[in-house]
Amino acid sequence: MEFGFTEEQKILRESVRDFMERECPPEYVRELDEKEQYPYDLYGKMAKLGWFGLPFPEEYDGSGLGAVDFVIVGEEMSRFSYEIAAGFGISIFCGLNILENGNEEQKNFYIPKMIKNEIRLSISITEPNAGSDAASLMTSAVLDGDSWVINGQKTFQTAADAKNNIMSVYVRTDRDLPKHKGISLILVPSNNPGVEIRRIKTLGRKMLHTNEVFFEDVRVPKGNMVGELNNGWKILLSGLELERLYGCSTFIGSSQTVVDMALEHSKQRVQFGRPIGTFQAIGHMLADMQTEVDAARLLTYRAAWMYDQGMPCMKEVSMAKLFGSETYARLSNQGMQIMGGYGYSLEYDMQRHFRDSRIITVSAGSSQMQRTVISRAMGLKVV
Repeated sequence: MEFGFTEEQKILRESVRDFMERECPPEYVRELDEKEQYPYDLYGKMAKLGWFGLPFPEEYDGSGLGAVDFVIVGEEMSRFSYEIAAGFGISIFCGLNILENGNEEQKNFYIPKMIKNEIRLSISITEPNAGSDAASLMTSAVLDGDSWVINGQKTFQTAADAKNNIMSVYVRTDRDLPKHKGISLILVPSNNPGVEIRRIKTLGRKMLHTNEVFFEDVRVPKGNMVGELNNGWKILLSGLELERLYGCSTFIGSSQTVVDMALEHSKQRVQFGRPIGTFQAIGHMLADMQTEVDAARLLTYRAAWMYDQGMPCMKEVSMAKLFGSETYARLSNQGMQIMGGYGYSLEYDMQRHFRDSRIITVSAGSSQMQRTVISRAMGLKVV
């Protein structure tokens, strides 16, 4: 494994950083957070640069880049905003599921539109009684002539209320099969008749919005099913490694920004006649924080390299997700401590990291579930 980047990857990293410095300054991020606005304009500019097509084949207007390249993009983007980086990835992963499992008509229709930012894609899995136990979902779809009729409820759905959004909805299509076997994936426009979306007010992640989604006799064409009937669980798992890898990249980029902010404050803030960073308690805290970021970065890039080599890496991805998410949550709390009252003030960005980071040890596979995956990969029969 090489620890350096290729020249092409260095250029990619610099181009993302230059764009974000120019188009996504702290004032812009702060405004979106305070007004709870979706970053439509910024994503539109990214689409013009072809960024939404980075991991897709050229035949679908993509760039065909690998996992390491995608992690580079996520890390650099999240240095400016974890939430903007996370939202960037949501459409892409739903599109990759269509790429891997859809038919040619679906691929040719949805993927180019998503890459051009003409449509957005979101994922709809979690239900009131199906979270980590996702296979227990009960939202149903019944075939009626040439249409699927969907009834049920989803919760904690990110960006479901975005304009021109199409939800990738996992539904139960056969109640007589074991729970992992009777699930299918159906594409449902958010503005489809019978769909009701209710905003859930949350502590953080205010730009993308978190929603409850209700389906009452929602009819969509039979052709909106992705993949084979009752094969939804396999589809759900098929993109999990790359999705979590990208998530890990957003943790390390955001964590690095937290350290940088706390470090700068420790150099500027004077108490007892000297900068607080010169006190051993603060200096050692910052040293530990940077060490944790670098450890999370190495875990992430190792897993991404393994993925690009075609090697099994679910354990390594889970380790990176576990450590990276807990690192961001822990470091944002420590950053608040170092900045004191300034960190608690809405005029400074540390409080936003504190708010945004709290959910990431829960979402996209909780820390407890990651530990279960890792321990099972070690040969333990953990239940």
